[in-house]
Amino acid sequence: MTDHSKGKKSLNIKKGDTVKVIAGKDKGAEGKVISVLRDSDRVIVEGVNLVKRHTKVLQQGGRAGNTGGIITQEAAIHVSNVMLVAGKDTTRVGFKRVGVEKRRPDGSTYSAERSVRVSRKTGEEI
Repeated sequence: MTDHSKGKKSLNIKKGDTVKVIAGKDKGAEGKVISVLRDSDRVIVEGVNLVKRHTKVLQQGGRAGNTGGIITQEAAIHVSNVMLVAGKDTTRVGFKRVGVEKRRPDGSTYSAERSVRVSRKTGEEI
């Protein structure tokens, strides 16, 4: 069974990665990924695709209500419009299986494999 049959899509970009925008009005901008929206193939990048939201004054229990007005916040951008930055340059993402030693609860160890992301340009682990 693949990830797609379960309804969950696998994206090469994760929260906390530094990405560069390669298309759209913010082309060339770099920022850190705040969140990944897997269901819609989108990411929210810090300082990129800023939009103004008009918020209503909510009076809920005195001071607890938020003040209304116009706030500027980041909107989602499609994952195809960003590229991962590894080191000082952008790169595509590849995957490699690496052998690791794992420990069981009883203290014994065994060897297993895990998948790691690698830079397609340099071959280094991301």
